Amino acid sequence: MNILGYLQKVGRALMVPVATLPAAAILMGVGYWIDPVAWGGNSAIAAFFIKSGGAIIDNMSVLFAIGVAYGMSKDKDGAAALAGFVGFLVLTTLCSPEAVSQILGLAPAEVPAAFGKVKNQFVGIIVGIIAAELYNRYSNVELHKALAFFSGRRLVPILTSFAMIPLAFVLMYVWPMVFGGLVSFGEHIQSLGATGAGIYAFFNRLLIPVGLHHALNSVFWFDVAGINDIPNFLAGGKALAEGKAVLGVTGMYQAGFFPIMMFGLPGAALAIYHTAKPENREKVASIMIAAAFAAFFTGVTEPLEFAFMFVAPMLYVLHAVLTGISVFIAASMHWIAGFGFSAGLVDMVLSSRNPLAVHWYMLLLQGVVFFFVYYAVFRFVIVRFNLKTPGREEEEGSVATAAPVAKSSDRSVLARQYLKALGGHDNLVSIDACITRLRLTLKDRQRVDERTLKALGASGVVKLGENNLQVVLGPLAEIIAGEMRNIPASEDLSGVPLPA
Repeated sequence: MNILGYLQKVGRALMVPVATLPAAAILMGVGYWIDPVAWGGNSAIAAFFIKSGGAIIDNMSVLFAIGVAYGMSKDKDGAAALAGFVGFLVLTTLCSPEAVSQILGLAPAEVPAAFGKVKNQFVGIIVGIIAAELYNRYSNVELHKALAFFSGRRLVPILTSFAMIPLAFVLMYVWPMVFGGLVSFGEHIQSLGATGAGIYAFFNRLLIPVGLHHALNSVFWFDVAGINDIPNFLAGGKALAEGKAVLGVTGMYQAGFFPIMMFGLPGAALAIYHTAKPENREKVASIMIAAAFAAFFTGVTEPLEFAFMFVAPMLYVLHAVLTGISVFIAASMHWIAGFGFSAGLVDMVLSSRNPLAVHWYMLLLQGVVFFFVYYAVFRFVIVRFNLKTPGREEEEGSVATAAPVAKSSDRSVLARQYLKALGGHDNLVSIDACITRLRLTLKDRQRVDERTLKALGASGVVKLGENNLQVVLGPLAEIIAGEMRNIPASEDLSGVPLPA
């Protein structure tokens, strides 16, 4: 597997622990709605909700170890997750200040401060990767009959625990330098203030085509470089009381996305519709309306972004620039709201009574402005440069490349259609999903029928290296991936109908 393909695999796995954040956001959001003043001090019910959500936020580091190990395992088995958990416990115990003091013979005061921060998401990711690799390599090993009970999957947590010992020894000397570098990076970005937030947002959008934005997000949204924007925001009053959050600052790596996802991209969708050929507008409208509603309510933007990402790269770069500007403006003005999933209406409502949500309603006004900016910019550029956005293609009926033509409403049938278009089971090495896209490893990419994939409803197809493919499906991705994995390899797909 090439480096890009492996990074894609890591980025996909990162979404497993991140997927727990909506639960934390909902629980804590409800708690803050009930008791926005005392944060659970005046209401036992509010305290229950806030503490329940806080349990997730406070343990994100170990969730990353478990989630990455599970997400990168070849068959998504619980043994890999258990190995990640065991590895995290062993490593963080061996690298705790007390253990370092004892093992290295240092006085407690001489132990570097870095070891007091060893329980973080960065270490969780490293442990998860190692646990997954050990699982993928040794989960089928058969031991001597005397030790047969520990064969296969049972062997992996044992091997992982032993692997953590040399890693801990290395980290005792390396971790202070790594930690210092990460902190310096975080401090540098934070020192740039709103400018740093804008730069981050720009690259966040640019990395979406290859699916590596999750890795970048981890730096700014979690405790990889000391920023930890999402957990600190969701912790609300607790984070304020502990000095981990700053009013009007914490959340600045999130807030500016709301105007883009709720308003800007729907404005772009309207521009694409208005610039489509009259005979194609009905078909384009069905695509754009669905994608715009998804972006507005949930913050899921990929179905809309993939509608112009590859056919009009100039528009996508402009989109990235405008996103950076939006995040910069929100951070500069200290207009703050946060999210547990994405920057849609649902998350805005849930975060609105969080003590750290400052002038969040101004993001709605900013969004209205960005709606018209996106509409004007997209319409001008499309017409001026004659970009072939959906509905403007030369060939008759070419809009069908993005429209769901003749696809089944039955998820199991639809999964079989996708599987057939991908070349069947014998062409697929691995099947996985990441919120909005199938992430696949193939034997032969030439056997994939991209036209049929798009006719079935795929918003886009992303090629990474020679054998890695991403198919953007929107919220259906997880369901379709699960259905595809459940289809027996021996099943004959020759009779499965496909769009013409």
